[in-house]
Amino acid sequence: MIRIDGYQTNLRCAFPLPPALRYKFLALWRAWLYPSRMAPPLLILNDIALTLGSSPLLDGASFSLSERDRLCLVGRNGSGKSTLLKIAAGELEQDRGTRFLQPGTTMRYLPQEPDLTAYSTVLDYVLDGLSDADDPYTARYLLTELGLTGAENPENLSGGEARRAAIVRALAAKPDILLLDEPTNHLDLPMIEWLEDELKSLRCAMIIISHDRRFLSNLSRATVWIDGGKTRRLDQGFAQFEAWRDKVLEEEELAAHKLDRRIVNEEHWVRYGVTARRKRNVGRMARLGDLRQEARDARRSTSTLNLAASDVKTSGQMVVEAEKIDLSYGLRAIVKNFSTRILRGNRVGIVGANGAGKTTLLKMLTGQLAPDVGHVKLGTNLELATLDQSRASLRPEWTLKEALTDGHGDSLVVNGVSRHVMSYMKDFLFMPEQARTPVSVLSGGERARLALARALAKPTNFMVLDEPTNDLDIETLDLLEEMVAELPGTVIVVSHDRDFLDRVCTSVIVSEGEGTWLEYAGGYADMVAQRGHGVSALSKLPETPKAPAEEKPWKPTIAPSNRKKMSFKDKHALETLPKEIAVLQAKLAKLRHVLDDANLYAQNPALFDKTSLAIAQGETQIGKMEEQWLALEVMREELEA
Repeated sequence: MIRIDGYQTNLRCAFPLPPALRYKFLALWRAWLYPSRMAPPLLILNDIALTLGSSPLLDGASFSLSERDRLCLVGRNGSGKSTLLKIAAGELEQDRGTRFLQPGTTMRYLPQEPDLTAYSTVLDYVLDGLSDADDPYTARYLLTELGLTGAENPENLSGGEARRAAIVRALAAKPDILLLDEPTNHLDLPMIEWLEDELKSLRCAMIIISHDRRFLSNLSRATVWIDGGKTRRLDQGFAQFEAWRDKVLEEEELAAHKLDRRIVNEEHWVRYGVTARRKRNVGRMARLGDLRQEARDARRSTSTLNLAASDVKTSGQMVVEAEKIDLSYGLRAIVKNFSTRILRGNRVGIVGANGAGKTTLLKMLTGQLAPDVGHVKLGTNLELATLDQSRASLRPEWTLKEALTDGHGDSLVVNGVSRHVMSYMKDFLFMPEQARTPVSVLSGGERARLALARALAKPTNFMVLDEPTNDLDIETLDLLEEMVAELPGTVIVVSHDRDFLDRVCTSVIVSEGEGTWLEYAGGYADMVAQRGHGVSALSKLPETPKAPAEEKPWKPTIAPSNRKKMSFKDKHALETLPKEIAVLQAKLAKLRHVLDDANLYAQNPALFDKTSLAIAQGETQIGKMEEQWLALEVMREELEA
């Protein structure tokens, strides 16, 4: 019987071992029991420093990764998570510090924006990431699992397809270390859950950066927090991180308070303790300067985001009432016989696979799209604010200042009070020197914060959020959740973030397939408990029949089945058609106002006939434009799927 660290095992030898061999045997046995504890680290980053621009991004960042470790990197947008991961992958050279990779260790890196431009097919891109010892069959199997054939042209891939191809390239090699930067970006819920299960089954070490808290909680075993250019490690998964972080911040706040008291004491000595001396104590003055600098640095590192929606008058009790609404495109039913009532204060989530029609249903519920059958009635006194997933409200040529003021002046009105744009920028962690920065060069997280700033500046009691969590860091997500919870109005949110849905929603509308949508009380976890399973992948859609030749309906430049990317003409039409429809509807409203005159026909029959004809033609034109926009919207959703 041998006892090692509290464990007992029945190991017997046919002959007695000498003491030297016995100790060596025990050491080997302990290494087998605790491989991560005894084996040398596979990857070590020590005292990493890197300066981008004028200020240091990383300053003394360190961590190590051992066999089977599952590490998550967390921190605010711009804190250097992706940069540190690039240094770990050997893609970027640090200014100071050391990077050590155990000889013979294989590593694969999944970047945020994979580049497939050098390859003729997806399969070529995937196979190029394999070594001679890897099995190409695994790559082909994973491509099939993720809905790809491998014959796709990389130039025609959507963002989600490029992400799936990069995931296959990383997983197929079965590396010792897997580095994943936002692996869930552009993936829908079925794909996220598939990836989560696949990563759980791997025995390799991995480092993950993600904004999806549920994903991190289910996979990570240790957490590295990047704050102020430095790293702190918690040897527990992300599920325990937020409580630990809050405790650390609380201790730092107490330390900052003590530091402020020390500064007050030093200033008191400077003012009153040297009245009898001709020269002040130079050393003590230098100490006071150091304390003041330390306090400034502490305040700089703990700056917080300030999210608050603008106040507006209360809406009516009933916000949205949809009764037996249907909408189809050819043989494909997008929404079928769906009814719901959304009351003031409700927080409703819409979930489903890519291509299920989430955005289309959202537009129907907010009155932007009319159903084929049934009706949608909106409540009274509604002030709608929208945050769309594509951040389409942000023009690339705008500067940050112009995006907040719509290019007019140096101020904007928030909660009925005029605020200088520089002051409002600080609420969203933008520095004054960024005011003239073009939107096109902002990071994904900065564009997300800017879109939030624009949406929250508008008075609203009805907020529509389409994938609001994309590119947001954990701290910003926390504040967004608090803001949504405290908003004295109604919220509809489309999201793939399970944790966000659980924390925010009072009910969830789920795609059941073939145009059927059902509403469940509670958040995402409550919906799963009631259904018995999560969101299912989208089944193959029936082909749309061709319209009769004599009707000559508008159709997209190239059908979705023939290519994987929308043409410039189609994209332009998708963006401009809603505005053109709104202008035409405004003209029709003026024409109808002319017909409101009961004496018009008797006094001017020619004008009456002309106005009536113009209204009929305008309504026909609007119908055609709406059909065109719907076809484009369906194409976009199918391509994203």
